[in-house]
Amino acid sequence: MLSDVMGRDRRVNLFAGFVRSIESASNRLDDPSQNTTVLAPVNSAIEKLPRKPWEDPRDYGSLGPNAYEGEDGQDRAHRNLRRFVEAHMVPINPWPEGKNAKALGDDQTIWWEEKNGVKMIQPAGIEVISIASTVSNGQVWIIRNVRNYA
Repeated sequence: MLSDVMGRDRRVNLFAGFVRSIESASNRLDDPSQNTTVLAPVNSAIEKLPRKPWEDPRDYGSLGPNAYEGEDGQDRAHRNLRRFVEAHMVPINPWPEGKNAKALGDDQTIWWEEKNGVKMIQPAGIEVISIASTVSNGQVWIIRNVRNYA
């Protein structure tokens, strides 16, 4: 199961931790009836983000610097983190080259294509570094950058 292999590759352990903290995502990866291609960004891509995956500049704009304090703030942060995680989960596997798909909770159409021997997630041109795991309910693809999840 994807849930068994998600945290095996240290290059994506930040993302794997986020997945474990989102119950719906974790349950999906543990469900043999739901195939998924997980687009797991490397730790360095997450660390380079201008803000944490659970932060949204719109929250700060409307609520100020304490946007994530208190119970309401924690709920906001959790929703934002869920959006980040789901933007990296494609509910298809196998995912054929050129087949249009949408990540969970995302309206943007994405696909992948191979160029000069390198898999690229389009339209953003995100490099697939490797396919880390293939199991009965999907695959974990390690990607060089995060998808736009805002």
